[in-house]
Amino acid sequence: MRLLISILFLLIGNIFSTYGQLDENPATWSHEVNKVSDLEYELIFKGKIAEGWHVYSQYTAEGGSLPSEFTFEKAGEDYVLIGKTTESETIKEYSDIFEVEETFFKKEAIFTQKIKLLNPDVNQITVNLFYQICQEVCIPMDEFFQISLDGSAFVATEKEIDENSLALGSSLKLDLKNTELLAQNELGNSSKSSNLWMIFGLGFLGGLIALLTPCVFPMIPLTVSFFTKKSKKRAKGIMDAVLYGFFIVLIYFLLSLPFHLFDSVDSQILNTIATNIWLNVFFFVIFVFFAFSFFGYYELTLPSSWANKMDEASFKVGGGLGIFFMALTLAIVSFSCTGPILGGLLGSTTLAEGNVAINLSAGMVGFGLALALPFTLFALFPAWLNSLPKSGGWMTTVKVVLGFLELALAFKFLSNADLVGNWGLLKREIFLGIWILLFVLLALYLFGVFRFPHDDPKQKLSPTRKIVGLVSLAFSVYLILGLSGKVNLRLLSGFPPPDFYTVQQTDSDCPLGLDCFKDFDEGVAYAKAENKPILLDFTGWACVNCRKMEENVWSQASIYQMLKEEYVLISLYVDDRKELPVDQQFDFKYDSGRVKTIETIGQKWGTFQTINFNAASQPYYVLLSPNLEVLSEAVQYVDAEVYEEWLKSGLNNYELSMNQ
Repeated sequence: MRLLISILFLLIGNIFSTYGQLDENPATWSHEVNKVSDLEYELIFKGKIAEGWHVYSQYTAEGGSLPSEFTFEKAGEDYVLIGKTTESETIKEYSDIFEVEETFFKKEAIFTQKIKLLNPDVNQITVNLFYQICQEVCIPMDEFFQISLDGSAFVATEKEIDENSLALGSSLKLDLKNTELLAQNELGNSSKSSNLWMIFGLGFLGGLIALLTPCVFPMIPLTVSFFTKKSKKRAKGIMDAVLYGFFIVLIYFLLSLPFHLFDSVDSQILNTIATNIWLNVFFFVIFVFFAFSFFGYYELTLPSSWANKMDEASFKVGGGLGIFFMALTLAIVSFSCTGPILGGLLGSTTLAEGNVAINLSAGMVGFGLALALPFTLFALFPAWLNSLPKSGGWMTTVKVVLGFLELALAFKFLSNADLVGNWGLLKREIFLGIWILLFVLLALYLFGVFRFPHDDPKQKLSPTRKIVGLVSLAFSVYLILGLSGKVNLRLLSGFPPPDFYTVQQTDSDCPLGLDCFKDFDEGVAYAKAENKPILLDFTGWACVNCRKMEENVWSQASIYQMLKEEYVLISLYVDDRKELPVDQQFDFKYDSGRVKTIETIGQKWGTFQTINFNAASQPYYVLLSPNLEVLSEAVQYVDAEVYEEWLKSGLNNYELSMNQ
């Protein structure tokens, strides 16, 4: 169960390949100095942490989230540290993600360090604190403490940044005009409730599929008959069945409940999973493992003692609590079928935005509701039981079909790793070729050309099996036509690699063959020369919403024409892991004094987006004039109609600014 919860918690991060506007630092710091003797002082650092946020201890377990770390400048030269830095009361909780016990602060963090001066004339010292402040995202922060030991005014000394870093850092900051428009960013933020319903619907669909598996389907008539026959009154039997269904929904909801409470778990993984190479490789392996369990080579099961204990408890306790234990028994014994479905389903819902726990709860409730409905409906209308198909080999077929779907999803994770890592292994043609092979094999299996270990050798091909086989074959043809360029694979937008990530030599490495710039300064220079407005596109290699916008919205004829003829497109990939040339790597110093080392292309453009637009979402679109006037509010994930009107308004505003 812990493995399942860990996987679900990580997978739901694929939903959040984007996250929104950055707020002010939710931690405020102060310091105090207590003089112990002529040469000894006690330094106290206090942090007030906003509600719902947390900061990790210096001594949190290795292998987990990043610990807080103090750097005492000139320690060993002007003074020495006496003992370790002590801390105020902390909280300890086990992280299913890292499988270690993590230590963190909530509401307040207090650090105390004693020092002894080696030079009696020293009266000022500088201390740097690196820490993570976490809630829905984890933000790495640096806090500089400039401390006067004698109470005099501190004469600030800047942390040394070389001239190259100062120049490159300064070039990232734009002199934007009309920035008040950016604060009106309302477009693209109205879809959260619809996304929640989408996740609920996908969860419900997953539950319906789970009903057709051999772990769940045979339980329906047995359970309904148990409730209707054990009660002397039919009304009592119906109420018990309804309560049983309610408890099924409740149990799956309870699986998401810890995520409303565990603010301590490092949520940074949830937001970066779509761009983390090795996590995507890990999920590729996990889903391949899931697939082969559905193929019948082994079975995923929770300890049988769990189910036995729950079953015993249901009879001993009786009443409503006994029915709860019966529902819990179903959840445990059906894990071998429901676990991979839940993981695959929630892992593929990459379109939603919002709160992690709320989205997870919506998916779980939808899944539980689909599982519970048959038990309630058949109790209300027992005659319907006669219409249920008999259990048999068809349920094994359902599992195999799910296994092929798990394999297809597995290659999506591997594709994410390949795109972000720039490995060049799964180009668009290769990815589609693998999917074509998988769905052709699925069709051949359904047509009885080959079998898996748990298949009945005498199994007949039912009409339904033939129809699904034809659908799989038709889908393969659809992929082949898409691979050859004869049809637009719009239905799959966001899943295959972008069309410009190809083994063929192309004139453009930009979406849809458009001309684009991947360097901001080059794009602005071209816009000035051509006297055209700029579409600034903050995107990502592993950003599904970005691909969907490009393939479903940008591909619209009127929008495509504007992008091609009216705008200069600048696409900046914030998850690009390519290292910058050594002479272009630098240290960037924020206004707060925090220093960030910029080593990759993605780090450069991610920092560029944050400091100029106070945002960290992808896709994120800004319209600018060549003179860096903001022409309209920024937008994110919107439909084609809204996007077209937004582009037109930018052109109109640009014309007005030119005429002034």
